Amino acid sequence: MTDNPTPISGMELARYSGHATFMRLPHIPLDRDEGLDVALFGLPWDGGTTTRNGSRYGPRQIREMSTLLRSFHPTFRLNPYQIARIADVGDAPTNPVEFETTLRQLQDFIARITARGTVPLAIGGDHFCSFPMLRVLGRERPLGMVHFDAHTDMYDHYYKNSRYTHGTQFRRAIEEGLLDPKRVVQVGIRGTAFSEDEHDWLFAQGVRHIGMDFLRDNGPDAVAAEIRAVLGDGASYLTFDIDALDPSCAPGTGVPEIGGINTYEAQRILRGLRGLDLVGADLVEVVPALDQSGTTALVAANLAFEIMCLLADRAATRKTAG
Repeated sequence: MTDNPTPISGMELARYSGHATFMRLPHIPLDRDEGLDVALFGLPWDGGTTTRNGSRYGPRQIREMSTLLRSFHPTFRLNPYQIARIADVGDAPTNPVEFETTLRQLQDFIARITARGTVPLAIGGDHFCSFPMLRVLGRERPLGMVHFDAHTDMYDHYYKNSRYTHGTQFRRAIEEGLLDPKRVVQVGIRGTAFSEDEHDWLFAQGVRHIGMDFLRDNGPDAVAAEIRAVLGDGASYLTFDIDALDPSCAPGTGVPEIGGINTYEAQRILRGLRGLDLVGADLVEVVPALDQSGTTALVAANLAFEIMCLLADRAATRKTAG
């Protein structure tokens, strides 16, 4: 038995009842932090969106759909809530009309989490939300990163001079020394490009791409092995844009691209990353209005559970190691 926060069981209270929190966990605000190992929180902001917005509503719907999940991971053979202290700490504060204000608010909120030694798992929001996470987590040393996405998000700018968008954040992170580009691997990149030389800059930095042909030719286990080889033993970040998935699996996103990862492949790859030194993670770009069935949010909730289990397992290993 453990005194860790635990989800409300669907055997005790119907899943459509009560207040919606991530995974039906207790809501523990940061000012009542009880020594959490992993903090789930929402980043309801889409001020970096360049096309179809609405991902600011993603955290709320993902919370709702996560009530369908149970507690035991069938492959890892573990209950994450028994080995780590995990809770929903609420939503980060945002200002939908002031970009710089929101960036400061997000960084301050994330810093309050990490100051307690807690590993943050953010649910967005658009993909620019990764940038304040990296500014906090990568400020002492550059991180490695595994990045699931249909797009590189390493453009220099959008339109004439917009350098801070959900398509530029990882270029800014490399420029600021928050990421070690030789320890960055991107999975699922595909689709048409703006120009022939679109990827030249990031390849010159040493960023590794794992394309869909490699995945389909070699399988998800080979992809996981390649990710592990690139990231090594160093501190790393995991970011999952839901548009990494094929739109047949997750249509509710702003910039869908056909020919993507399916849900089983995504689960299998994530499960192959167990034991990596993950210091934080996010899952982003769910736009509820673009999928009235709620399927995209349900998929996102399940993938968030997979990521949460990786973080919980790593936290338990750190505590055991002393």
